[in-house]
Amino acid sequence: MTDAPVQEINLEQFSRLAQAIEAEVGRVIVGQKEVVRGVLICVLAGRHALLEGVPGLGKTMLIRSLADALDLKFARIQFTPDLMPADITGTDILEDDESGRKVKLFQPGPVFANLILADEINRATPKTQSALLEAMQEQTVTVANRSYHLEAPFFVLATQNPLEMEGTYPLPEAQLDRFMFKVNVSYPSVSDLVTVLERTTGVATPRASKVADGRQIIEMGKLALNTPVATHVNEYVARLIVASHPEDATAPEKVRGFVRYGASPRGAQALIIGAKINALLEGRFNVSFADVEAVAPFALRHRLLLNFEGLAEGINPDDIIADMLRSVPK
Repeated sequence: MTDAPVQEINLEQFSRLAQAIEAEVGRVIVGQKEVVRGVLICVLAGRHALLEGVPGLGKTMLIRSLADALDLKFARIQFTPDLMPADITGTDILEDDESGRKVKLFQPGPVFANLILADEINRATPKTQSALLEAMQEQTVTVANRSYHLEAPFFVLATQNPLEMEGTYPLPEAQLDRFMFKVNVSYPSVSDLVTVLERTTGVATPRASKVADGRQIIEMGKLALNTPVATHVNEYVARLIVASHPEDATAPEKVRGFVRYGASPRGAQALIIGAKINALLEGRFNVSFADVEAVAPFALRHRLLLNFEGLAEGINPDDIIADMLRSVPK
C-alpha cells in the first residue's frame, strides 16, 4: 500500500472509485455483474465473501482480477485434503543467530496479507478450514500461545465447489457465519460465453490495472459505516431475521416447513452494512427497503440451515428468502 496520506472520501469519490474497480474487473470477467457487485460490497465493508459454483466459471479469476485492481498484498492459499493449519497461519522455526545459537523465529504464513484467496476452501478438512476462524473474526493469529495482529484491510475471499461434488467437505456453521455474503456464480449466457472465448483463446489476455489502494478502501468503508439508517429500515431487517426462525409466529410457511435454524444477528449486521454500501454504490446516502432486498440473498442464503424435509426436497434457500421478502411487512 502507498504511504501517501488519504483524505476522507465523499460520496462522489466513493462512486468514482467503486465504478473504476467494477470497470477494471469487468475488463477481465465477462457478465457476472451481480457477482462482482456482491464481492465488491464485502471488500468495501472489510469483510469476507464466499463464492460457490462448479469448476471453470471464473471464480478464482474474478478474485485475482480484484486483487489486480487494488494495491494490496495478495496471497493465494490452495486448499487440499493434506493442507495443515500451520500451512495457513505460519509456524515457529529454529535458526542460528549471529553467535551460532539456536533461536526460535516465527515464520508467517500466507494469511499475513490484505486480500486472501482461499481457493476451493471446502476441499480441505474441517480442522484446516477452522484455522481461518480466528483470523476472519479477530484479525489475529495465535501460534504457540503468541498472538500476531493482521494488518488492515484484511478480507478472505473464498471459493468453493458445490457440496455434492466429489472430494468436498462442508464448512463448519461457525465459519460459514463469518462470511458476510455467499455469492453464487452461475453459468454464462451464450453471448457472454462467446465473449469469454474471444478474450481468452488468443495470445494476449486482459488484466485489470490498479485503481485503488488499501487506505482508500478503508476510507470507503468508514464512509459506509457512517451512513445513517432510518429506524424503520432497521426494524424491517430485525423482522426479517426473526421471521427466518421456524419457531417464531411470524415465520412464513416455507420457513416453518423447511428451515431448521434461522439467521444469526451477524445476518442482520450483514444486511444493514450491505444495504448501506449498495445505496452508496447507487449514489444515495439514504438506505431504502430496496437496498435491503438487493443484498438479502447474499447475506442470508448460507445462514438458513435446512431441515431434513428441505434437504430431501432440494429446496433452494433463495426461494425461502424470496418468500420472506414477500411475507414480512415493511
